[in-house]
Amino acid sequence: MSESSETPRKLTPEAERALAEAEARRVEAEKLAKEVGGPPGPEPTRFGDWERKGIAVDF
Repeated sequence: MSESSETPRKLTPEAERALAEAEARRVEAEKLAKEVGGPPGPEPTRFGDWERKGIAVDF
Protein backbone atom coordinates (compact mmCIF):
# COMPACT_ATOMS: atom_id res chain seq x y z
CA MET A 1 0.00 0.00 0.00
CA SER A 2 1.33 3.40 -0.85
CA GLU A 3 0.69 6.48 1.23
CA SER A 4 -1.23 8.14 -1.58
CA SER A 5 -3.86 5.38 -1.59
CA GLU A 6 -4.56 5.76 2.14
CA THR A 7 -7.00 8.42 3.25
CA PRO A 8 -5.78 10.62 6.10
CA ARG A 9 -7.50 9.95 9.41
CA LYS A 10 -9.68 12.66 10.85
CA LEU A 11 -8.30 13.92 14.14
CA THR A 12 -10.53 14.64 17.07
CA PRO A 13 -10.70 18.25 18.29
CA GLU A 14 -8.74 17.18 21.38
CA ALA A 15 -5.96 15.69 19.25
CA GLU A 16 -5.81 18.80 17.07
CA ARG A 17 -5.59 21.00 20.18
CA ALA A 18 -2.83 18.81 21.65
CA LEU A 19 -0.81 19.03 18.44
CA ALA A 20 -1.22 22.81 18.35
CA GLU A 21 -0.11 23.11 22.00
CA ALA A 22 2.93 20.91 21.35
CA GLU A 23 3.92 23.05 18.36
CA ALA A 24 3.56 26.21 20.47
CA ARG A 25 5.84 24.68 23.14
CA ARG A 26 8.42 23.79 20.46
CA VAL A 27 8.41 27.36 19.17
CA GLU A 28 8.84 28.76 22.70
CA ALA A 29 11.67 26.31 23.46
CA GLU A 30 13.54 27.43 20.36
CA LYS A 31 13.40 31.03 21.61
CA LEU A 32 15.15 30.16 24.90
CA ALA A 33 18.85 30.86 25.17
CA LYS A 34 21.05 27.84 24.66
CA GLU A 35 23.07 26.64 27.63
CA VAL A 36 26.79 27.27 27.33
CA GLY A 37 28.87 24.24 28.31
CA GLY A 38 25.80 22.13 29.02
CA PRO A 39 25.25 18.52 28.02
CA PRO A 40 24.46 17.79 24.37
CA GLY A 41 21.09 16.45 23.32
CA PRO A 42 17.78 16.60 25.18
CA GLU A 43 17.44 17.98 28.70
CA PRO A 44 18.91 15.28 30.99
CA THR A 45 16.76 16.16 33.99
CA ARG A 46 13.72 15.28 31.91
CA PHE A 47 14.83 11.64 31.94
CA GLY A 48 15.91 11.54 35.58
CA ASP A 49 19.63 11.03 35.06
CA TRP A 50 22.77 12.58 33.66
CA GLU A 51 25.27 10.84 31.43
CA ARG A 52 28.94 11.75 31.30
CA LYS A 53 31.43 9.81 29.20
CA GLY A 54 29.07 6.84 28.98
CA ILE A 55 28.33 6.66 32.71
CA ALA A 56 24.82 7.51 33.89
CA VAL A 57 24.69 9.21 37.28
CA ASP A 58 21.35 9.12 39.08
CA PHE A 59 20.66 11.87 41.59
